[in-house]
Amino acid sequence: MEELLITVARGLVEDPDSVRVDIDPPAEDGTVVYHLHVAENDMGRVIGKQGRIAKAIRVVMRAAATRNNAKVSVEID
Repeated sequence: MEELLITVARGLVEDPDSVRVDIDPPAEDGTVVYHLHVAENDMGRVIGKQGRIAKAIRVVMRAAATRNNAKVSVEID
């Protein structure tokens, strides 16, 4: 899952070396939170107009998690 998020983010940004993902331990309900960190100049590219790209990233991650019977949440920091 982490590799998927990194691959998607690196395809969107100008500085792919600055992409980093931190993972929180699972919460009581089993949800794992992924924190995506990118360079400040690339924040707009990852969020997109009206948050559409961020929403699409979250949908892709949830779809991948559903295949593994997991719950995920993506936060862009």
